[in-house]
Amino acid sequence: MLYETNEQIDAKQINALALAYMGDAVYETYVRQLLLTKGKIKPNQLHRAATKYVSAKAQAAILRTLFDQDLLSEEEISIVKRGRNAKSGTTPKNTDVQTYKHSTAFEALIGYLFLLNRTDRLEELLKIIFEQAQAGKEEQK
Repeated sequence: MLYETNEQIDAKQINALALAYMGDAVYETYVRQLLLTKGKIKPNQLHRAATKYVSAKAQAAILRTLFDQDLLSEEEISIVKRGRNAKSGTTPKNTDVQTYKHSTAFEALIGYLFLLNRTDRLEELLKIIFEQAQAGKEEQK
């Protein structure tokens, strides 16, 4: 199985931007799965709905919520800080630098948990995120 190779990766030593690279792909996969289970099947529906989760602004807001609710361990906070402080060498196109850094920090956390095979913890956080997003949609109606 492909995921067994994670055991060969020392996630604690990986560059924060590489963690974010992995986290971006993992998070988007979970979001796509969520949207399909919610009955979204048309490509334009999927894309519009996905951006509410995967945009830099959305990810930065998610990270803020995780902090506000004190849901992260010290180890996870350390990874978030590494991701936030990483020097990307690129400038964000559709958002400000601070939002982009927080989005990268969120992705680094997701990548870190994934590469450590901590899927239970990863899915625990994602469940909270998705439930809160759904509750927010219900409040807007």
